[in-house]
Amino acid sequence: MFQKLWFNSFAAITFATVLHYRVILFLAAFAFIAIESYAQQCNLILRGKVLHQENDNAIEAAYVWILETRTGAVSDQNGNFVVRDLCPGTYTVTIQFLGHKEIRQTINLTSNTTSQTFRMEEESFELGGVEVHGHQEAIQTTTAVSSLYGDALLQSRGESLGESLKRIAGVTTFSTGNTISKPVIHGMHSNRIMILNNGIRLEGQQWGAEHAPEIDPFLADEITVIKGAETVRFGPEAMGGVILVNPPSLPTSKKHVTEINLLGATNGRMGNISASHQGGSKKIKGLGYRLQGSAKRAGNVRSPGYFQANTGMSEYNFSGSVGYSSKKLGVEAYYSFFNTELGILRDAHTGNLSDLTEIIENGRPFSNPEFSYQINNPRQVVAHHLAKIKSHYHLNPEWKLNFQYGFQLNNREEYDRRRGDLNARPSLDLQLFTNTIDLFLDHNLKSNWSGSFGVNVIQQANNNIPGTGVTPLIPNYDMFNAGLYAMEKYLKGPLEIEVGARYDYRTLSAARFVQGELQEADLSYQNFSAFAGGLYQLSPNFAFTSNLGTAWRPPNVNELFSQGLHHGAAAVEIGDPTMVSENSLKWVNGLEYESEKALVEFTAYANQIKNYIYLSPTGETFVSLRGTFNVYEYLQADAFFYGFDLSGSYTFSDRLNGYLKGSIIRAKNTDEGNYFPFIPSDRMDWGFSYALGRESNPNSDRITVGNLVVARQKREPDFDLAAAPPAYTLFNFGYQKKIQVSKNQLNIGFQINNLFNTEYKEYMNRFRYFSADMGRNFLIKLNYKF
Repeated sequence: MFQKLWFNSFAAITFATVLHYRVILFLAAFAFIAIESYAQQCNLILRGKVLHQENDNAIEAAYVWILETRTGAVSDQNGNFVVRDLCPGTYTVTIQFLGHKEIRQTINLTSNTTSQTFRMEEESFELGGVEVHGHQEAIQTTTAVSSLYGDALLQSRGESLGESLKRIAGVTTFSTGNTISKPVIHGMHSNRIMILNNGIRLEGQQWGAEHAPEIDPFLADEITVIKGAETVRFGPEAMGGVILVNPPSLPTSKKHVTEINLLGATNGRMGNISASHQGGSKKIKGLGYRLQGSAKRAGNVRSPGYFQANTGMSEYNFSGSVGYSSKKLGVEAYYSFFNTELGILRDAHTGNLSDLTEIIENGRPFSNPEFSYQINNPRQVVAHHLAKIKSHYHLNPEWKLNFQYGFQLNNREEYDRRRGDLNARPSLDLQLFTNTIDLFLDHNLKSNWSGSFGVNVIQQANNNIPGTGVTPLIPNYDMFNAGLYAMEKYLKGPLEIEVGARYDYRTLSAARFVQGELQEADLSYQNFSAFAGGLYQLSPNFAFTSNLGTAWRPPNVNELFSQGLHHGAAAVEIGDPTMVSENSLKWVNGLEYESEKALVEFTAYANQIKNYIYLSPTGETFVSLRGTFNVYEYLQADAFFYGFDLSGSYTFSDRLNGYLKGSIIRAKNTDEGNYFPFIPSDRMDWGFSYALGRESNPNSDRITVGNLVVARQKREPDFDLAAAPPAYTLFNFGYQKKIQVSKNQLNIGFQINNLFNTEYKEYMNRFRYFSADMGRNFLIKLNYKF
């Protein structure tokens, strides 16, 4: 029966792919680019990854040289390199990187592409005036991985984490208004997506649709999305995917670097500043530090034709780290503070049932406010502290012991529109304390085997702060989770194979007073998860990846015990304490084509989830002194998610480039034969960029024109407060200029989002019932590093 379900589901994908016009466009682009690949005698490729032997971190800017052909390459930010146009035969490969022993190895190239991982051993010597940096840990997984860094990350500066990641195919947002957004990966969000801030799993109140991740994207120089189920590697909350927010590596030399970002936007009259400074010690070799901070302020967002009342925001953030590294030992301490105040669209909080019905029918607010920076109730105030201590010790050249401890304090206050003195009190006041411990052993054997064995422990305590005057939406609770895991990877020529398994045990104890009566609950959950994946280089241009993994997620405390008004979401939410854990089986397959002019990545996935938990509108309303609110309840049903992502680029000439990315997802309630709410609709983003600079440096000036096409969500649940909004098309414009200032570079960016001021509503915006999305927005961005 299970095999038949999988076969029928993939047959459905194939049939839908042939018929859907957006898919035809995708496959036409794929076929067009693939024609560029043709057979020739010397078209073999040597791919590889260069890592530190002592810590398995990626080495950027390592020099790879083929002696016989006198050709070479330089490794990128992730340690990857490609040498093309090689004939069959035997070659001598040398790899050089400052401060490390040279690698000289003989490689035999056959009719297929060869992949090889090279690990470089540190070599101790003094060389004055040269800067040596530490390196971020390399991401080694056979599932789909996409990253934002370099110019792409620079163009996203000033946006929230969710908005930044929309540049990656298969990633969208689940938003509440135009200032609060959460990343969505293959239809999954909130507690199914794990976010790591500098290696520490971000633990906040992520269960709410209007609870944006408490993280400052300015602290990162690379943001990576892993689209597969990664519960073996990271734990139960990674069943939908993982987002890694990695800051720059700490320097270990005396050279100092300062970076400043200044941004401004017309919509909301937003201003944003960020500054960072890093350097190393003159006296202590291997000692480095970094300081970073940012501030942001914006007022009422404007839709085409009107302002949205009370949609301003303010944000103040800080982070700092210090670390020491030697050949045997590495130690790092890190702290970050995130603080934000967010206004909630006032028109989403109606006074009575007729007002609620009328504003949904009207489709826009009845009020016509002026612009203002003032933030009134309803609003949120969130402060998040994160601290970590990390260390590693090399037992020998092949084995490394790692330890990491993290502490987090998340304080969330949500204010509603109330009478008298109560208006100054939060209606929801939560403090969440989290401690995490990770202890694991890495090994990199010369026999092409590498792996990791470890244990991680998480302990949480959530407290409702007294004095709100209302019954808490969720109870006080204590949670404990312990996980034991093992992963192993084998690399040989064009083949990579990876397997892993994990066992988790979790306990949850909750208590609260409801109308003077104490309610308590003690629950426990346990489960195994496992995965197997592989990568195979089919030809010099084509690579295939496949990853099959099980995952699980115990129900969150809000899904179990919510009983009341969720003020920030302007909705009443009802939980179910009898819910059981979600269990899933996800299969992700990827095909990559790469040539000198073209790059195409195609990812198809199928995810069968048993006991999927979702929030569904009941059609009822709740009337109180504070207003009238829609009622939602948490339900469980078996689900089947499937779809694909496509991204590609093509170089038409030295100056003209084109890009294409899109995604299609289906989410079926297999118990009832209908569809789940809040699933992203089909979308495609395509465009061109043209270099305007002089012949000596054409990329110093570049313009980009993009077109986003989003279809209407036709697969709606049986009941919704309003029909899904119509399809929409947006045009965006960008200009980027690089100016050399002495030995440094000034980056100037100018963007126009929603160029023609189109009025539209995004289906994944929970406030689409009350207002349209943001209108035209002009942005200017300055970046200078010295």
